[in-house]
Amino acid sequence: MIERYSLPEMSAIWSEEYRFKKWLEVEIAVCEAMAELGKIPPRALEEIKKKAGFEISRIKEIEKTTKHDVIAFLTAVAERVGESSKYIHMGMTSSDVLDTALALQMKEATSLILSCMEKLKEAVAKQARKHKYTLMIGRSHGVHAEPITFGLKMALWYKEIERNIQRVKRAGENISVGKISGAVGTFANIDPRVEEYVCRKLGLKPAEVSTQIIQRDRHAEYMASLAVSASSLEKFATEIRNLQRTEILEVEEMFSRGQKGSSAMPHKRNPITCERISGLARVIRGNALAAMENVSLWHERDISHSSVERIIIPDSTILLHYMLVKFTEIVENLNVYPERMMKNLNLTGGLIFSQRILLALIEKGLLREDAYSLVQRNALEAWEKGKNFKDLIMNDKDIAKYLSEKEIDSLFDFDYHTKNIDYIFKRAGLD
Repeated sequence: MIERYSLPEMSAIWSEEYRFKKWLEVEIAVCEAMAELGKIPPRALEEIKKKAGFEISRIKEIEKTTKHDVIAFLTAVAERVGESSKYIHMGMTSSDVLDTALALQMKEATSLILSCMEKLKEAVAKQARKHKYTLMIGRSHGVHAEPITFGLKMALWYKEIERNIQRVKRAGENISVGKISGAVGTFANIDPRVEEYVCRKLGLKPAEVSTQIIQRDRHAEYMASLAVSASSLEKFATEIRNLQRTEILEVEEMFSRGQKGSSAMPHKRNPITCERISGLARVIRGNALAAMENVSLWHERDISHSSVERIIIPDSTILLHYMLVKFTEIVENLNVYPERMMKNLNLTGGLIFSQRILLALIEKGLLREDAYSLVQRNALEAWEKGKNFKDLIMNDKDIAKYLSEKEIDSLFDFDYHTKNIDYIFKRAGLD
């Protein structure tokens, strides 16, 4: 089970206080680099590191006048530091602080998301192994197709989660960059060695080329990776919702003691958490589109992306983290009903073995089209009149010319459809 405290941890990364702390962390790292280069006296650096701090209320009070959050922040810090504050923010632009600090926040958020993804992957792997041979019907177009196993369905999810982990890792690495290169990225008023020092200390890579900002294709890629991951969770949740439908009821979201499903109907047991996940995925996909709109900015920078990012990046990371936590709980506590799966498997009276009959007739020398016609006419009769497909095949004189009763009986075998499950599991890394 995922620890409950992990949810507030993610929210804390995007708190106002934590954002200002990261700004200060960047500013002090710059001062350290400048001191190493002889641009700041050692005594001034000591004073800055000792006294630098802020009160959020004071920053907000100053911002009412300045209408500029970074200037308000710097002014509040300067009030505490005193004379040595003149060395803070030398040669820098606001986005040097904003974008580098944002990268730190996004890197930390990514770490939490990846941790949750790994826990979900293990929960799914456990269900896959447990139900490796649990037979159920496979469906295409919502209609019974051929037998699969519930474990195979879980193995499919397992590999998709693995791919999402890799996507988020790559996007997290690409967003883990800082820039301390000044107003238009030319280092005109600050030594490039400052950027190298700051990024090295903070665990970031320097942006090889920047303008006033780190380029927003990085953020768009990051948001897209979150959106794909959320879409996968929606896919999994939608499958559970469908399998929980009363007429199917092969799996069911856990219904805890004391839980109520409906204010009007006491019998209701609804997949509410899966439905919540499906809805939240839409929000994250919408936010990813907004991130892509942010890629195109005027010249070396405009501010149109800033207001958007203050919403979409915290919201999306918090939402995806929440979705991962909740879906892991769903998987860990999922009610699986093998008996119902078997009942549904036999619902069509053997129609699911139609391809085996088709292939057997072709192997006996029939043209595919002729064999298809023979099987389909019996399948249609089974559909329309509710007859047993196996009985119809047994009594079809045209088919009897090619297949004996013993051969037909052997074709209605569930094990035939699971003979390669071990191979698939091994290939998926689940053996």
